Amino acid sequence: MIRYLAHLVAFLVMPFVLIGIMNRTKSLWSGRKGPPLLQSAWDVLRLFRKSPVYSRVTTPIFQLAPLVGLVTAAAAALVVPIFGSASLLGFRLDFVWMAYLWGLGRVALVLAAFDTGSSFGGMGAAREATFSTLVEPTLFLILGTLTLVTGKQRLHEVLAVPLTDGSAVAVWTLSVVALLIVLQVEASRMPVDDPTTHLELTMIHEVMVLDHSGPDLGLIQLGAGLRFFTGSAMVATLLNPGRGTSGWLTAAVNLALCVLIAVGVGTLESLIARFKLRAVPQYIAVAMAAATVALLATAWRAVEAR
Repeated sequence: MIRYLAHLVAFLVMPFVLIGIMNRTKSLWSGRKGPPLLQSAWDVLRLFRKSPVYSRVTTPIFQLAPLVGLVTAAAAALVVPIFGSASLLGFRLDFVWMAYLWGLGRVALVLAAFDTGSSFGGMGAAREATFSTLVEPTLFLILGTLTLVTGKQRLHEVLAVPLTDGSAVAVWTLSVVALLIVLQVEASRMPVDDPTTHLELTMIHEVMVLDHSGPDLGLIQLGAGLRFFTGSAMVATLLNPGRGTSGWLTAAVNLALCVLIAVGVGTLESLIARFKLRAVPQYIAVAMAAATVALLATAWRAVEAR
């Protein structure tokens, strides 16, 4: 029972904490104090108290998309080892379940953006779909590579990579790099997407949710925060020295690493905000290249083992 309660508290609190840390980090880089750490939680509560506004041209797809996005993010979080050890729900090839749920949530928001009939929303949806087609193969490639390295098929076991030799260290390093970039894309934190502006040339995810309001916008923000937390937890598990072992120390280290990842993402957004749009595919290609090299290193490791 304590384990389930700990996961529930983490799912409810950590997304807001990480978003607050990223916002505070970006504020410090710009010479400001920044908002309170849990300001995003108060913003969501404020949105839930408002009434949504719907255009007459929208269909039920527009109203259902925010809920689908949150439910898929929550269902995917069940198989992620947020404490660096066993997840709440684990089964064979559960990372495929996670990836497809993330994809379903994204498709729902893309359809909602098109449903508004706005060329502005369609522009952002087209960009989101384009970059997603680049990052999803990377996610499957890197998790498949880790499956070959560990010989396991559950996500919490796949991320517990044993660093037994040089090739395993190389695969581990490349996996961290690839998953960090995947995290930014999946959680709508790409450097090109400056969330502090509404400039057309910098907007991707932001333009997709401009027509949402009230509780619908709150659900979208909750889903994005939960995806960032679960994605950062995957990277933290790879970095955690005690990964794969249960205990309060492992859990505390994993959450602390999630905080450091949030600081790193906030710093990256501050230093290279408004990344040139044509360079984003090249940025995502770095993750694909890292995953490909990791797979080649795994194949070389298998040949050497023979």
